[in-house]
Amino acid sequence: MSDASEVFATADLIDAHGDSIASCETQFRQFGARAAFHGPIRTVKCHEDNALVRELLNQPGEGRVLVVDGGGSLRSALMGDMIAGSAAANGWSGVVINGAVRDVAELAGLALGVKALGSNPRKSAKAGAGVVDEPVAFGQVVFTPGAWLYSDADGIVVAGRELPRP
Repeated sequence: MSDASEVFATADLIDAHGDSIASCETQFRQFGARAAFHGPIRTVKCHEDNALVRELLNQPGEGRVLVVDGGGSLRSALMGDMIAGSAAANGWSGVVINGAVRDVAELAGLALGVKALGSNPRKSAKAGAGVVDEPVAFGQVVFTPGAWLYSDADGIVVAGRELPRP
C-alpha cells in the first residue's frame, strides 16, 4: 500500500492514463487538512443516517478512502469532527461524501482528506440504514470497493488499480 504523503496530481494522472481512468464531475468542497489523498475505496450508501459511516471509520483504515453516497442530501451531516477524528486516528486516508458534513472548523485541522458537497449543523439519524461495500455512483463515476481513488485540488479520479505516478 502506498504512503498517503506521496505526491501526485490528478491532472497528471488523467494526462498519463486518459480514458482508462474516470474523472468525477461532481464539484466537491475540501474540508480536511489533507488537500491531496488517495487509496483503495470502501463504500457506504446511506440517506441522512451516519451509523454505518461511524462504524466503518472506527475500524482500521489502512490508507483507504471511504466513499459515502448520501444521495446528495444537504439536509443533515453524515460526518462531523468526532467521526472524522476517529478516521484520522485509525489511518484512513480520506472520506468523500456525496452529502454534507458539520464541524467545519474542526475538520480543517484534522490530518484527513475530506471532500463533501457542503455543510449543515443538523445531526443525521443513527438507525444504521444503508449498505456497505457495494458499488455506488455519482458524478458520472462508479466507485467500486477495491478500486483506487485519487483526490486533490483539481478533483477526483478513480482507477481500477493503483496507478504508477507519471
